[in-house]
Amino acid sequence: MTIGQALKWGKNELAQAGIEESEYESAVLLSDVLERPRLDMLLDKHSEINEGQMRRFDAFIRRRAAHEPLQYIEGKTEFMGFPFYVSPDVLIPRADTEILCETALRLLPQNASVFDLGTGSGAIAVSLAALRRDLLVTAGDISPAAIEIAKRNAEKNGVKIEFVLGNCLEPVSQLRYDMIVSNPPYISEEERKTLSLEVLNEPELALFDGGDGLSFYRTITDAAQHVLAENGILLFEIGWKQAHAVGAMLEERIGTPFFVKDYGGNWRVAGAARQEKAIETLKKKSELVVHVGQIGLDTSSL
Repeated sequence: MTIGQALKWGKNELAQAGIEESEYESAVLLSDVLERPRLDMLLDKHSEINEGQMRRFDAFIRRRAAHEPLQYIEGKTEFMGFPFYVSPDVLIPRADTEILCETALRLLPQNASVFDLGTGSGAIAVSLAALRRDLLVTAGDISPAAIEIAKRNAEKNGVKIEFVLGNCLEPVSQLRYDMIVSNPPYISEEERKTLSLEVLNEPELALFDGGDGLSFYRTITDAAQHVLAENGILLFEIGWKQAHAVGAMLEERIGTPFFVKDYGGNWRVAGAARQEKAIETLKKKSELVVHVGQIGLDTSSL
């Protein structure tokens, strides 16, 4: 079979399975199999592919037709411009989470310590460590498999991170951090019904809290009071409808909340500093507009 014939077959199989970008994804998968750039491959459509290559391509196409995410099949993705290994053991990093990472970078002082809670693939921790070599970065997760993937990604990107295995902030309960950053599981059971098959193929542990989508925020906010340094900042990624609820938790337990929108105009980040004087520093450094007592209302993004 030629490259052109294989591409057409792959496209048709994916299209029948309801994959919207069937032509593009067929080309991506064949490019991985042949270890050739897509453009080079597309300019050489009449070249034959061998039986072993076709078997591997067939396996890839069938996995994608079953709505396994493309990133898992390839075993890789990108985040903040850096390459990352991914597997079904970890959540696939999203562009929305880059807003969380960018916010953290703008708020962290020089030589600060930061704990990435629920690190998964290590996307946030690795990006912070790569873009700010002055930071002391620690990352934790309850999943041993996730920790191993995150370690590989730290090595791949040439950064030094301390990894800890355990539940929530328990492994670091005796330490103090200038920032705790987290993208916790925040999809409610009600929202689960609306998700695509691709998302449902990602690890449940990283997506769902088994209830209203807010339980991890409650747990982390309670625990963070004892782990944040004097002017420490707690920073969350949030679902677009969760600003009011998460902001109320932050205001009650940490300090005045602030919010950041994503590029689609939805609330995506919520945070608070332990000391009120730290709010003034945040405003000067990042031009965040913080409205005391107006959680989720009239706050501006970075």
